[in-house]
Amino acid sequence: MTIEPQPPLSAARRPRGVPARRSLAATAVLLTGLLALAACTGGAKTPVSGAANYELTATTPAPAGELGSFTWSIYAEPASLDYAHAFDYPDNQVLSNVCESLLRWNADLSVSPGLAEKWDNPTPTTWVYSIRPGVTFHDGTPLTAADVVASLQRHLDPAVGSYWNSSYTNVSSIEQTGEMQVTVTTTIPDSQFNLSMAASPGTVESAATLARDGADYGNSTAGVNCTGPFSLGKWDSGEAITLERYDAYWDKNLVAKSQQVKFVFLSDPNTRVNAFKSGEVDGGWMIPSNAIGGLKSSPNGKIYFGTSTAIASEIVTDMSGPLGDVRVRKALMMAIDRPGLVAAAEQGHAKVTDALTSRSVWNGAGKEVADGAYSGLESYPLDVAAATKLVSDAGATGKEIVIATSPLSAGADVIAQAVSSAATSIGLKPRIDSISPAKYTTLFSDAAARKGIDLLYTQWYLSTADPFEMFGVLRTGQFSNYGGWSNPAYDALVKKAIGIADPSDRAREADKAQHIVNDELPWLPLYEVPTTVWLGSRITGVSPSINYMYFPWAATIGAQT
Repeated sequence: MTIEPQPPLSAARRPRGVPARRSLAATAVLLTGLLALAACTGGAKTPVSGAANYELTATTPAPAGELGSFTWSIYAEPASLDYAHAFDYPDNQVLSNVCESLLRWNADLSVSPGLAEKWDNPTPTTWVYSIRPGVTFHDGTPLTAADVVASLQRHLDPAVGSYWNSSYTNVSSIEQTGEMQVTVTTTIPDSQFNLSMAASPGTVESAATLARDGADYGNSTAGVNCTGPFSLGKWDSGEAITLERYDAYWDKNLVAKSQQVKFVFLSDPNTRVNAFKSGEVDGGWMIPSNAIGGLKSSPNGKIYFGTSTAIASEIVTDMSGPLGDVRVRKALMMAIDRPGLVAAAEQGHAKVTDALTSRSVWNGAGKEVADGAYSGLESYPLDVAAATKLVSDAGATGKEIVIATSPLSAGADVIAQAVSSAATSIGLKPRIDSISPAKYTTLFSDAAARKGIDLLYTQWYLSTADPFEMFGVLRTGQFSNYGGWSNPAYDALVKKAIGIADPSDRAREADKAQHIVNDELPWLPLYEVPTTVWLGSRITGVSPSINYMYFPWAATIGAQT
């Protein structure tokens, strides 16, 4: 028995320029079909499969010239531009063009020098950074080693409450050891620390600015004072952020090709896509999947798919509730028709996965090791009868679970409904809690905001091309281990493995960690998503890669021919 996804509204049935979006009724019809499919299988297992409906592109055509300005959409206003609190897509895609890190994360996910012109690892527990001379902050003051020390030390300050503190778990000291040299000492060998210096944990700000602005640093009134190719121009709360080209930028190969960039906050996916089609907005990341078909046929721009480290997952945020029993977590995985979900929520623009890491972060491991990390993983095929028995055996039948969602895209609505229906089909009592995009962001940083929630949807991206970034997150007590999952043997494995310098040897241990996580499911992996970007007919030049979270991507955008 097969159930076809319901088609979107035809162009003739909606106003010109309005993208196809599933109504709640259409979603309900589709989910009824998915449940019917589950019922048809009875006790039989339906294997997990699904082909990706996209091709990756490494770059876009080179620009023919400069621009006066261009506009860019983001789905929510940044919560903060304080690099210690920038922990989500809206924050980081703006901040990456204004502030810079010691190292640079490139489009192919490799790491190269940034504000540190070189780095050394003279002993297993020391990282030495040679700070680049001739760099100035946007206020014209020179970058010094003291600025680097002050910037990095904030992550250790409890009063700051850095969301990136986990990157500094093993750091014992941060010291200026030369005129333009900074040395970081760790208590144990830590391969992940240096990799994190290409992301927010390695961001450098003026020490004088940090001291002057205090608790106001990074908000809409105080702003930031960094070294990137753009400076923060104007922040109109609730509306837009404007960046201005910094003409004294140190990297002459990355001087901005546009004098100005205006980020507009468009929380409604329909409004965002309409703005693309009309040309009101020139571009944007994270394109709603249900709009991709319409955008592909638009004469006013082009959509690109690129390298990603993101996995769409349901995070178990309460291990004291029904989902604290691994049998219930496994049952829910077995009740979700993930191929059907890819078709419904992402219109085929994704790939079903059983892992919390994408293959892109295993590049340093070698093919044989990377293949091994994915072989033998439990695939959790659709089997409602077996899943129902697991829930019964766990004594969880009839128990309530709360599923958090947000209207970030039509896909998010479909996922919440699908997970809810899957839970119902195996005897749980689900309730969907829909939260605004702005408030949804706080769920990832505020434990109080997550109170009463059992499942939290995310497209979780890694900020380094190393699987241990993900596995480090899941250690006992870590900031982003939102459900409080704990496995002492797993913790010991991760602690030992991050001290292994050789990427291939380290990946062999990551293989073990991946299998533990796949078996215990502290998060429920759904599918792997590509990076998506829309470029209107006026602009070109950006690489469609997840590195846009930390690389000054807007500087590469210029005028089309």
